Amino acid sequence: MIRRSGVRDVIAYNWPRYAAALATAAGLAAVAGRLPPAPRALARAGSAAAVGLLASATAASWLVYDRSELYGYGWLDAVLAQEPAAHLVVGTGLDEASDVLAARWPASRQTTVDLYDPAVMTEASVRRARRRVPPPAHALPGRPDALPVAAAAVDAVFLVFAAHELRRAEQRRRLFEECARVLRPGGRLIVVEHLRDGANTAVFGPGAWHFWPRAEWLRLAGHAGLRPVAERRIAGLVTAFAFARGEA
Repeated sequence: MIRRSGVRDVIAYNWPRYAAALATAAGLAAVAGRLPPAPRALARAGSAAAVGLLASATAASWLVYDRSELYGYGWLDAVLAQEPAAHLVVGTGLDEASDVLAARWPASRQTTVDLYDPAVMTEASVRRARRRVPPPAHALPGRPDALPVAAAAVDAVFLVFAAHELRRAEQRRRLFEECARVLRPGGRLIVVEHLRDGANTAVFGPGAWHFWPRAEWLRLAGHAGLRPVAERRIAGLVTAFAFARGEA
């Protein structure tokens, strides 16, 4: 069965942040009545802001993960010219792409690589997500600088909510170089990410700083010799990029 994370799963992965926001809101509301007028107003405004940010982040997650076209993958038609004969899915802890792509393209040879390294990817939310959704049994272990795939072996590489978990710029650079290496001439790298932009900052607040700006993905692709060929916005908050390797 193909299972996708919805807003309830997002809350489960990030419950300490939700608990902290609620505790902050409750604490500010509790002390507000004991303060002079000016600090009281500030405390109440802070409480309202914490609740508002929590509500907007939850609503945005519901819109993206439960209500949008994201997991239907119909948007792929706009960024991928044709069905790949072979494709690679790279995950960094939570792989929710390989099974749906295998079902979408049963004739396409799929390779799945898991880059998760608990010593490097220390986000507790990733550990929780990984416990709830274990990696596929057939996933191969890999490193950002060493994908276990031969050169020019696949027509498409998928990084779906994966590359942002590599927090060091050098790791991201090496991963994009590896993706370019394993692509056949004319092949495409598909990158799906939230961006650190105005829309995501408006609904996720400081949480948007966990994402990378659009310019970072363009920079990495350009450094690896990949050119942007398509871009699709999903639910106003997620961007799917397609980068192509030049012809031989």
